[in-house]
Amino acid sequence: MRQTDIAQDLRPLKPALWRGWTRTCPNCGSGPLLKSYLKLHSSCTVCKQDFTAARADDGPAYVTILLVGHIMAPLMHFMFVKFRPDPLVLFTILAVTSVGLSLYLLPRLKGMIVGFQWSRQMFGFADSPDAEAPRAEVDLPPAA
Repeated sequence: MRQTDIAQDLRPLKPALWRGWTRTCPNCGSGPLLKSYLKLHSSCTVCKQDFTAARADDGPAYVTILLVGHIMAPLMHFMFVKFRPDPLVLFTILAVTSVGLSLYLLPRLKGMIVGFQWSRQMFGFADSPDAEAPRAEVDLPPAA
């Protein structure tokens, strides 16, 4: 498979990631992606894009933990050095902030992962009827 074939087959990444962040369909940007907090619609209500192929699995949770940890650790250090609050107060503030930030980021990061999968035609997204270019054949080495 040539590099130009790969670039031709891919859908635009940045709009798909932004639409995922806003929890809308990565294809049309109008229909909702999620029907509840983390449950995907089976298809877009506007453009009928099929979402059954999406496989976010544990990815959003791992990325959320990574981001929240990297935000909260310096914040905890800054608060302790600058203000020296009582440990119980520090724990309460950081615990509430961590939970709130995690609840805010989790559905948005799930939408971004689904948008990434759609833009890179991963799993079953390449077989959808909205694909702009046909899939290129893969050159396999001869069997030994």
